[in-house]
Amino acid sequence: MIVSVIEKIYAFLWGDLITIPLPQESSIGISLLVILLIPTGIYFTIRTRFLPVRLFPDMIKALMAKKKTKDSLSTFQTLIVSTATRVGMGNLVGVVAAISAGGAGAVFWMWLTALIGSSTAFVEGTLAQLHKEKDPLYGGYRGGPAYYIHHFCEEKLKKKKKHVLIAVLFAISGLICWCGISQVISNSVVSSFENAFGIPPLYTTIVLVAIAAVIVLRKNATVKVLDVVVPVMAVCYFAITIFIILKNIGSIPAVFDRIFEEAFGLRQAVSGGFGAVLMNGIKRGLFSNEAGSGSAPCAAAAAECETPVSAGLTQALGVFVDTIVICSCTAMIMLTAPENIVAGKEGMDLLQSAMRYHLGEFGVIFIAVTLFLFSFSTFLGILFYARSNVAYLFGDKWIFQTLYKILALVMLFIGGIAAYTFVWDLGDVGIGLMTIFNTGILYLLGGQALTALKEFESTK
Repeated sequence: MIVSVIEKIYAFLWGDLITIPLPQESSIGISLLVILLIPTGIYFTIRTRFLPVRLFPDMIKALMAKKKTKDSLSTFQTLIVSTATRVGMGNLVGVVAAISAGGAGAVFWMWLTALIGSSTAFVEGTLAQLHKEKDPLYGGYRGGPAYYIHHFCEEKLKKKKKHVLIAVLFAISGLICWCGISQVISNSVVSSFENAFGIPPLYTTIVLVAIAAVIVLRKNATVKVLDVVVPVMAVCYFAITIFIILKNIGSIPAVFDRIFEEAFGLRQAVSGGFGAVLMNGIKRGLFSNEAGSGSAPCAAAAAECETPVSAGLTQALGVFVDTIVICSCTAMIMLTAPENIVAGKEGMDLLQSAMRYHLGEFGVIFIAVTLFLFSFSTFLGILFYARSNVAYLFGDKWIFQTLYKILALVMLFIGGIAAYTFVWDLGDVGIGLMTIFNTGILYLLGGQALTALKEFESTK
């Protein structure tokens, strides 16, 4: 009964809610989440007067802000945390899947989605700062959609409330989502290590869970580890990609020609495949950068900065890093490999084959280690996000914080030894419901972020 309900909700959120017919017997299937996120991104891109382009230098400057208290986080540290969760399996396997299904043109639509997603990320990050609270357990600040939804409802009701239903539903959806993601993370890591090194899944799972437990069960070890792991993994992956691009520099113009040619269906229109190009690129961009889902604001709220706009600009930059940089790296690795090398393959096997072509067996090992670091940092990041939601639901008690961490570790272990599609669907349902609650409140509260932006620009 419960499984059937979850599957129906999953189909409603992620299935094709609207189908638009195209020539050549093709069509575009549009899901509810795309219907919510794309207009939201366009709306705030217009309202912020194309902030991602206009204020890009300010995004970089926002990272330079220094924190004044020991327990709080700097804007740069919150970028690290949000990047840890954005940069994960989707940047590797997800990009490969998008290109496999939609062709090279999907990359262009990923880029475009990131540009408009940056504006959404700015608004939700700024709102998280405007409505943040002191964190008596971990020190510093906490917040996120559950908190700004709560404050909005209190203001409308004109009375204090311990909990607000919509905020509670958002917080529960987040905790469900992050438990589901824990399973996907471990399953992907053990699969890649089994392919690359022949290590049995159980051994990899035990080591993965043990390392994770040592970090997450300590009070503030999570951010300290991410401060080291995320910059190293991002820089290494970017550096390897640059090396591969330079090695194949002669074919790069052809790669970009293919991306733009296929993006507008010049080749696909004939075969009726334009819908696949468009939607695979848009979906991968949306689900990779997380703009609008309400996850990253949980990190933005923790920042200590002079103006809330600094936190918003930092999160807007995070979308750029995730999609324009890291996802593009994966696309270049794949598209510079000869088609006969990757033909008939998919997922991690396809990416590892491309890396084997570029760098030999070192490439296969590098991708396996990279996936481990990307996935492991995602796990640490989502547990940082969970702090705020657990506190909102259950109050400031260590027992509930610890119990959720143990639950996530159990899910991490289970995912490593067996794949349960139902739990994965549950995770997707969680992030889908988060997106519905969050995008709705962004329209109602977004004016606060826009006002803060005007004040910021008036003092520049």
